[in-house]
Amino acid sequence: MEEIVVISGKGGTGKTTLTASFAVLAGGDAVLADADVDAANLSLLLTPQELESHPFIASDIAVLDRDRCTECGLCRELCRFDAISEDYRIDPLSCEGCSVCSRACPEKAINMEEVLSGHWFLSQTPYGKLVHARLGIAEENSGRLVTLVRNEARELAKEEKKRFLLTDGPPGIGCPVIASLSGATRALIVTEPTVSGIHDLKRVLLVCRQFEVPAAVCINRCDLDEDNTQKIEAFCAAESIEVVAKIPFYREITEALVKATPVVNHTRGPAAEDIARLWSNISGNSSS
Repeated sequence: MEEIVVISGKGGTGKTTLTASFAVLAGGDAVLADADVDAANLSLLLTPQELESHPFIASDIAVLDRDRCTECGLCRELCRFDAISEDYRIDPLSCEGCSVCSRACPEKAINMEEVLSGHWFLSQTPYGKLVHARLGIAEENSGRLVTLVRNEARELAKEEKKRFLLTDGPPGIGCPVIASLSGATRALIVTEPTVSGIHDLKRVLLVCRQFEVPAAVCINRCDLDEDNTQKIEAFCAAESIEVVAKIPFYREITEALVKATPVVNHTRGPAAEDIARLWSNISGNSSS
């Protein structure tokens, strides 16, 4: 099984658009995963039917039993996050769930309760099964949820003997990106010819190298700034990174997004041809 992770140093470069088309081009021989748990949107293009829903419990939070509390002040003294007010109310947004207050309380007036941080889902799409998730507003541990999504998708791909695990990764270089990359077969970095695009390409490439994941680059909307496109090509050449595709700005890509469908389903024109060639390059499937 080959695990291909599509990532970008910044949002809005087109990684989800490409991943949706890759799902179609894989011809049913892939399990799909959306590792952008903070803003999952691969499902918007794949019309999934939900098969399973599971809670995601990521942390605990301190809850005070006021009937038992003697307001001795020990919990306020020990709390490093200032989560306990002068009138002994616990702020759920400030509490980090470290449980120091619960362990130290002489009256056992503070209990640690599990927090429902989100949900993860198994869905069926026309192109294969999709594992995705939704992290709750202001909830943490997105890296842990990404790991859960990847592990479930990987086991499913092995069970169904699929050739590919296609992961739509999160943007940036933080914990969710690290969780989506580690152990992958290959990363496709989608960038764009802007100053921020070049900067973030360099950062995410360092993450790939840190975790020894081979990476290739796709320059999306390459005709918007030819000078910056040349700078990206020169940088990749100097770093021995293959530029596997340069995709111009195509109106039909925008039209496909408006219709909430993968590009290769919407058109057989140049945009679909470029994406199909890109898929051939990264998958080793010349018949695509």
